[in-house]
Amino acid sequence: MEIVGEKEVLYLSEDLIAYECDGYTMTKGTPKAVVFVNDAEQVSQIVKYLNKEQIPYIARGAGTGLSGGATPLGGEVIISLVRMKKLLHLDLENRKAVVEPGYVNLKLTQSISDKGYYYAPDPSSQYACTIGGNVAENAGGAHCLKYGVTTNHILGLEVVLPNGEIIQLGEEGIPDRPGYDLLGLLTGSEGTLGIVTKITVKVLKNPEGKKTVLAYYNAINDASQAVSEIISAGIIPAALEMMDSTAIEGVECAAFPVGHPRDIAAFLLIEVDGIAAGIDDQIEEILTVCKNNNVREVKVAKDEAERGLWWANRKTGFGAMGAISPDYLVQDGVIPRSRLPEVLAKISEVSKKYGLRIANIFHAGDGNLHPLVLYDARVPGESERASQAGSECLKVCADAGGSITGEHGVGIEKSAEMRFIFTDEEIESQTNLRAVFNPEDLLNPGKLFPQPGRCAEIKQELKKAEAQ
Repeated sequence: MEIVGEKEVLYLSEDLIAYECDGYTMTKGTPKAVVFVNDAEQVSQIVKYLNKEQIPYIARGAGTGLSGGATPLGGEVIISLVRMKKLLHLDLENRKAVVEPGYVNLKLTQSISDKGYYYAPDPSSQYACTIGGNVAENAGGAHCLKYGVTTNHILGLEVVLPNGEIIQLGEEGIPDRPGYDLLGLLTGSEGTLGIVTKITVKVLKNPEGKKTVLAYYNAINDASQAVSEIISAGIIPAALEMMDSTAIEGVECAAFPVGHPRDIAAFLLIEVDGIAAGIDDQIEEILTVCKNNNVREVKVAKDEAERGLWWANRKTGFGAMGAISPDYLVQDGVIPRSRLPEVLAKISEVSKKYGLRIANIFHAGDGNLHPLVLYDARVPGESERASQAGSECLKVCADAGGSITGEHGVGIEKSAEMRFIFTDEEIESQTNLRAVFNPEDLLNPGKLFPQPGRCAEIKQELKKAEAQ
């Protein structure tokens, strides 16, 4: 309290309830306290004190993460970065901006759009999530197919290390310095290597032209084939999204209904941008591909208002599941694009096996799937079944040559599933690297890598599944 003042510390049980979890609600824990900080120096002093007292701690932004990365396991002090929310510097000549970690993602684009610029990473939670949290999870978004995920837009970081030292990675916004790629290492490290206190990001010039296509399909396989053929044709859309019928049911009950037919199997939302002169040709080629793959209906947004409505409908996808289910678990696997039909069929089998509906909302263009397992926590045993179903969906992705996460991170939720894609030796190498930065494992302990008890539990679940 001497560092930040008594008013900046929460410690009463009624105040700590709000910090028991992030967007992943299946695991909860009570922090020892929550401390609000205003600058890197305060973060440094707090970290030094906690190290001295051997008290574990977690950095937290808006709490929108979906894998439990900011969830306390019990007894940690949460260092809240939400008050570090300034746009510190804007250099449009060199196309970069410097922000604090609590700066909200969408706010950056809103702050510079009138000048003809925007910030490309666009997670579905961009209206609430912070750029610091995006760095921790290496967040993506609908437009990462063409523009990449957060790491592709980071030029520099100011970081407080677990010993309290403040370091600068990247120099004057130039990331490609000689030596190891520490920017790449810190981005996506899920708050286990350091606490980011300042971020230099790229900002992009608004594209000259932009058009969006909506295509309805009676069969998932036809929609999946269209995705592959669009990419094979040499077109790299800014975004290429897919939603299945269960997901459509949800978004049509939410805030921005479009009027999607309820009897379709899936729709594709496809956006191209770039030099205005080439946009129409790309759109015509996309329309041809869609028609060649048994599309029921395909249309181009007639104006910006219609395009905006289509995207608002898509962006509400996760939250909209609350309209059709009391609870839901968001998964985040990655697969080769060409194996979409096969993987979606296996996810459907998982749904039938556990008697739980699974909605699919995903970035089809880069094979980043988001199966949403719908369940009711009030029904005894249903939460456990949902967790098992989610794990099996990730196993399907791993077995198809993919990964257990594309943008949501590992956190608590997928730590045991890391064994689906890494050997014990590979996991040990990564934990050894973590120990270089975080030797006492006081910074965000128990995250990202398998814990012995949970690993045994997952192995037992998989053996049961194989036996069945």
